[in-house]
Amino acid sequence: MATIYLDQVSFELKKKQNFLWLKKLGTVFCVFDQQDSGNISFGVQNGENKYFVKFAGAQTLSYEGNRQTAIDNLNRAVTVYRDLKHEAVINLVKTLKTDDGIALIFDWFEGECLFAHWTFDKWNRYTHPNSPYYKYRKLSLEKRLKSIQTIFRFLLFVEQQNYVAVDFYDGSILYDFDTDTTKICDIDFYRKKPTVNDSGVNFWGPKRFKSPEEYILGAPIDSITNVYTMGVLLFGLIGGESDRSIEKWDGPEELYELARKAIRPERELRFQSIREFYKEWEQAVAIFYSF
Repeated sequence: MATIYLDQVSFELKKKQNFLWLKKLGTVFCVFDQQDSGNISFGVQNGENKYFVKFAGAQTLSYEGNRQTAIDNLNRAVTVYRDLKHEAVINLVKTLKTDDGIALIFDWFEGECLFAHWTFDKWNRYTHPNSPYYKYRKLSLEKRLKSIQTIFRFLLFVEQQNYVAVDFYDGSILYDFDTDTTKICDIDFYRKKPTVNDSGVNFWGPKRFKSPEEYILGAPIDSITNVYTMGVLLFGLIGGESDRSIEKWDGPEELYELARKAIRPERELRFQSIREFYKEWEQAVAIFYSF
């Protein structure tokens, strides 16, 4: 194991590695080194500009896979970010090939991740005032519904581009509490349709967000799958997460019933597209709010 020191940060890797290419981009002011995807990410400042740099090619402690697989995955993600360029997605500025791998360089967004697992050893996600999720749940229902509208519109765009969201969960949501802006990150594994579950029970995504088909080898992964994922996310943002009772729901019952329909185990009983789900959601929201 090796400890790497870069400007204002330090982190550990399985093996020592040269990051001179990163220092050329600017001053490193933060690091995200606990990802299990094989990537390591950095915040870099160059003058008045700040960037988020995601790199594949380092032997991170949390990754058990093959280093080349991580590089290939991030390399494929370049096309995804270009195809799904959207105002709600962090902006890809450029890519950089290094001797050891590939880096994707994004504009920095001053938001906080709603599932910041690297902070869980510091504070409780549900009760600590520094927790982004706690702060988000303390927002007014109207602000959260506006945030949800942004997420819905992005998933609708994904559907319209003939893509399906893969590994989409609350860890993909960033929220700026100063500007009340929502952004999406980590769209690396989104796929063109048609596609299927090619990994069985190990298909991408956290268990708390996965639909039944995301455990079945060969099952279709499509817009109906994304309907389920969005339903689960709604219970996390305005409901009781795994407790899906009406008592834990912050919003009107009309919205609760739509979220319940979205997470039906039977695919045929869910909304059959994000477009259908969003249309009904917007109509129900409009009864109570206008924005």
